Amino acid sequence: MKVLIIEDNLYNLKLLNVVFRRHGDTIIEATSGSEGVNAAIKEQPDLIIMDILLPDFSGVEATKKIRKEKNLKKTPIIAITSLAMAGDREAIMKAGCNGYFEKPFNPLTLTDEINNIIKVA
Repeated sequence: MKVLIIEDNLYNLKLLNVVFRRHGDTIIEATSGSEGVNAAIKEQPDLIIMDILLPDFSGVEATKKIRKEKNLKKTPIIAITSLAMAGDREAIMKAGCNGYFEKPFNPLTLTDEINNIIKVA
């Protein structure tokens, strides 16, 4: 599977790389919202992991831009964020994400939990 990870924190980016490579996935990396949108359009990934707090524009805005692309409307987008305020989850899901995880996440169970979300979606 081709996984696009949009994450500006290098530690989290490395950790997510390890998590998905362990399952044999091909990883594409982006460290900003604009870079992530461009990579999604160019690479057509099977799954997108989206940080919400990004340096140029938010992951919510990036998700909305990705969802406007015909070929990416059904691509699963999973938000992984430190946002945990009332209403954040609803706004993230309304933007077009299929699932939501708060940081810190459990790297040992993350892919199983994501697969469960994708099956339901």
